[in-house]
Amino acid sequence: MTSKIGLKHIHAIAPYVGGRPISEVAREYGLDENKIVKLASNENPLGMPKSAQDAMLKAASDLGRYPDSNGFELKNVLAKRLGVPSDWITLGNGSNDILELAARAVAQAGDEIIFSKHAFAVYPLATQAVGAKAVEVSATATYGHDLAAMVAAVKAAGDRAKLVFVANPNNPTGSYLTAKEIEDFLLAVPPHVVVVLDEAYNEYLTPEQRYDAIAWVKRFPNMILSRSFSKAYGLAGLRIGYGVAQPHLTDLLNRIRQPFNVNSLAQAAAIAAFQDEAFLQQGFELNRAGYKQFTKAFDELGLQYLPSSGNFVLVKVGEDDQAGVRINLELLKRGIIVRPVGNYGLPQWLRISIGLPEENAVFLDALRAIVAQQ
Repeated sequence: MTSKIGLKHIHAIAPYVGGRPISEVAREYGLDENKIVKLASNENPLGMPKSAQDAMLKAASDLGRYPDSNGFELKNVLAKRLGVPSDWITLGNGSNDILELAARAVAQAGDEIIFSKHAFAVYPLATQAVGAKAVEVSATATYGHDLAAMVAAVKAAGDRAKLVFVANPNNPTGSYLTAKEIEDFLLAVPPHVVVVLDEAYNEYLTPEQRYDAIAWVKRFPNMILSRSFSKAYGLAGLRIGYGVAQPHLTDLLNRIRQPFNVNSLAQAAAIAAFQDEAFLQQGFELNRAGYKQFTKAFDELGLQYLPSSGNFVLVKVGEDDQAGVRINLELLKRGIIVRPVGNYGLPQWLRISIGLPEENAVFLDALRAIVAQQ
């Protein structure tokens, strides 16, 4: 008997599935956890910076008390660096929280939320959760955001359009939008439509690619900038991110967020990590070297891959729609966890997170052996 409890649009949601945990793969395939290489979740291979570990351990002495719900100290550190008032900042339980808060704050049943095909899986999930209509716009021939088509979708929806998600760089494709492309898009979107610029991988952009997104927040009252501490800052396990927007939008987000959505350990670690520029630079350099290590090997193997501005590479491992699943299974048997992306409409591809040089080498050796057997 099917339960009639719950809203229809909630039942329709397919729960988000993250990269498989090391312990789960070890149990399933009878492997030694210590020998498994995980390159599935775009985590920082350096782990958490020591500065953040020390700050977290210090904060652990006071865990009998609730965290600062307003995140006063962390907001002040962020505000000083970013050059905005602290009331322009909203803290989230990961940047994922900011994305969902944005959808909840401005959209409901009958409204439309627009995003690109092959973009982050949370965008349609956040849309479904509020009962709004998801409008997925076809990607470009190179699997990136077609901003002109997204503007057209917004205008076609008229007053029904409430929110647009734009990721730069995009996950899982790694595609990059230039400053001019984004600015032209912001100018073209009607002011009643909120634009969320999702920059979870912003810190991996090269100096030539970087731009001043905060200037856009100051200029466009309908923009929310979303960033994460999970990737470059190495705090994925603590779940912390933040949004930057003008006060009328942060007020909406704060009205619906959970009162203590960011715990004390996460706040303390984020304060330290955000100021640890040496760790950030080390991670950036490691990532660029790993990208070259991957792409050189893919070129040698004759495998197509997409240029990536994140800390991962999307590689095509076959021509049939079972290719991603098949190669992923062979890698799992060898103790290597990567990310199949069939749920993103890319069944022939795998997304590989950039790890330590030795982790990358283990993956590439396994891939060479698997390709040779095909």
